[in-house]
Amino acid sequence: MQEIIVSKREEGGTLYKLLKKYLREAPDSFLYKMLRKKNIVLNGKKAEGREKLTEGDSIRLFLSDGTIQQFGGGIKPDRKDCLAGQDYQKVNDRAIKEEKQPEILYEDGDILFLNKPAGWLVQKAECGDFSLNEWMISYLLKKGEITPEELLTFRPGICNRLDRNTSGIVAAGKTMAGLQFLSEAFREHHLHKYYTCIAVGEIAKPVLAQGYLVKDGRANRVKVFSVPPSGEGAVQYIKTAYRPLLVRNGFTYLEVELFTGKTHQIRAQLASDGHALLGDAKYMDDFCGNLRDKYRVKSQLLHAGRIVFENAGERFSYLDGREFIAGEPAEFERIKKMLGLEEKEGG
Repeated sequence: MQEIIVSKREEGGTLYKLLKKYLREAPDSFLYKMLRKKNIVLNGKKAEGREKLTEGDSIRLFLSDGTIQQFGGGIKPDRKDCLAGQDYQKVNDRAIKEEKQPEILYEDGDILFLNKPAGWLVQKAECGDFSLNEWMISYLLKKGEITPEELLTFRPGICNRLDRNTSGIVAAGKTMAGLQFLSEAFREHHLHKYYTCIAVGEIAKPVLAQGYLVKDGRANRVKVFSVPPSGEGAVQYIKTAYRPLLVRNGFTYLEVELFTGKTHQIRAQLASDGHALLGDAKYMDDFCGNLRDKYRVKSQLLHAGRIVFENAGERFSYLDGREFIAGEPAEFERIKKMLGLEEKEGG
């Protein structure tokens, strides 16, 4: 017999989901059979699997050690993760050697906001990749807020994505409640997301742009249309607002509000409107490419700088109306100064 005691981090998830993580190779039919026969019980009672877990709940598995081992009781790393819990320290050691470090903007018992440097992946794509998600877990391990054993049944995670070369605010859930809250907040638009960027060309007034986006998976690009296209595959509605903060010397320093968060939405929308982001090799034309070389810009100048919460719900009501700001990276500031796009004191 083995017993699992539900931690605060796992609170809010279902019994079935926890069992699937602990016995990840077990077929559903086996899990439900064990529940029906009371070989797996919750707080000493028969369970169905859909029960919501709370901290301190006891899950007992009246299964042989061989059966638990056969179905992965413990854990196998995810295909892209490739890290056992104790190996996350190696990630932290590697992060220390990096030139740029994530900045912790806010942290409480459930959630964590980070300022992601440009050039960092949010989630790894391949086993050997280095990503912010691994850095975040190694940070929590180092603080003692989670143990390698707890990673067997619950793993903190990041709830929003930024392109590799986009910097700015990334939100992570440290507990199941935090993950569920942030995932819903992004999905149901219970927060406002604001970006800053430098666009080629002068934009004189605010714009509310609505259109339709189609992905080209092979080229890793998207196209923006003003009306829904036919014969173009999956079509996604997009809505983007942007307003000029400073206009100088053929460039515009913009604030962008993202209403729908689709792949490359800001980059593709502005390029479609004739104002590609400075440094954006994927969506710029030859003229913008020459400017990229002239100013030695390494990647698109796009920064997720601000989020504001609303309708945070009862448990997270302390976040209602809260604003979180991530400072722009040094490269961004360097280009702003070079282009005369710095805000003057008192001006």
